[in-house]
Amino acid sequence: MPSESGRKSGDHVFHRDVRKHMPLIVRAEGIYLYDDTGKRYIDGCSGSQVVNIGHGVEEIVRAIEAQARTVAFTHGSRFTTRPLIRLAEMVSELSPPGLERVYFVSGGSEAVEATIKFTRTYFIERDGPGTNKHNLIARWHGFHGNTLGALSATGHMPRRRKYAPMLVAFPHVPACYCYRCHYGKTHPSCGVACAEALEEMILAQGADTVAAFIAEPLVGAASGAVPPVDEYWPRVREICSKYDVLLIADEVMTGFGRTGADFAVNHWGVVPDIIACAKGMSAGYSPLGAMVVREELYDVLRRGSGRFTHGHTYGGNPLSAATGVAVLEYYRRHRLCDNSRLMGELMFKLAAPLADSPIVGDIRGRGLFMGVELVEEKATRRPFPAELAIGEKLTQKCMAHGLVVYPGSGHADGKAGDHVLIGPPLTVTADEVAELVRCLAAGLADLEVELGVRAAN
Repeated sequence: MPSESGRKSGDHVFHRDVRKHMPLIVRAEGIYLYDDTGKRYIDGCSGSQVVNIGHGVEEIVRAIEAQARTVAFTHGSRFTTRPLIRLAEMVSELSPPGLERVYFVSGGSEAVEATIKFTRTYFIERDGPGTNKHNLIARWHGFHGNTLGALSATGHMPRRRKYAPMLVAFPHVPACYCYRCHYGKTHPSCGVACAEALEEMILAQGADTVAAFIAEPLVGAASGAVPPVDEYWPRVREICSKYDVLLIADEVMTGFGRTGADFAVNHWGVVPDIIACAKGMSAGYSPLGAMVVREELYDVLRRGSGRFTHGHTYGGNPLSAATGVAVLEYYRRHRLCDNSRLMGELMFKLAAPLADSPIVGDIRGRGLFMGVELVEEKATRRPFPAELAIGEKLTQKCMAHGLVVYPGSGHADGKAGDHVLIGPPLTVTADEVAELVRCLAAGLADLEVELGVRAAN
């Protein structure tokens, strides 16, 4: 019964969408979720590209239990632990060459916050407290987190709009987004203008003020698995090196095999100065994130004050660290990076016919990381009006067919623009990929009927 305040008795949860009804999930196994009515859902987005090794892996549960019985928490300012040391070693082994120092936090937003503060710390330690290097250049269309520093770097307007007066005025440049090129050009005749925009912005701001450039290797939640052209990342690496600007790769979504590489920057042979990572490192079994930095940068701090003035209570706690160790051991032993590449190729092959839909404008991504952009008019790439919430409608249609996808909006013009992001656990099999695509096709067909662009069967 509702209480006097209008709240259902016993329901005290403050959800993100306070008006939305959500199924009650009571069990999860492999790529599947089960609600309290017995309905089964394919976790087609791994939560939010988190559950890389699948749900209900017993050996992870055993590792968590064993660590909880030993020591669940110590504060990082006073102690270190064996699982923390081991996890740092494993993350370093998976990282691009030279990125050997790992600073642990509890999630992706915290990881990005750490990179922002570390870049400032690095230049103060290297050049002295009078250094003017403080600016962080980011990209429009990107998403880096919801804490205020990370949100300041974020270029996704729907997430920024309400909080804009509170944000740091970090400069932004266009993303590499060929389907909606900021310059109205086409590749390769464009000369990769979006990469050259970084150099222009550095010069406009003054290279002596710019500390770092942050970007997602493939734009994730804000635009739906948007991949760059092959020249993009090598060129931004070259520009950053030229102007003494640190290159930060936000691999929170793409790290640990999501795109078919341990880290997505590996696809282009680029070594960033810093990586922000989270999600797949603990695969949803415990909150965990990290900043990974090049040894040379760490050495500047070690030879200087020796102190990074930053931290969170749960950063590097042994329970999350032990979880991460167990997850990455499972990831490596089962060669999930290879499976992501192979099953990703199959997923894109099976999904290719969906491009014939009158409301599908683009299908893109890499590995088990796929975005489907929805448009009202394919010829002009005109998005649906924002108020129709087409991405959310497709999500609901897919859920009716037992598939969970991750909707996004606002990437076309800051308000309109719809897509869904698809990325099942990296353990997915060929049969499960086929099932996922069938459910996606069924949900898309239902949406087409509702919109009047397909006749009902």
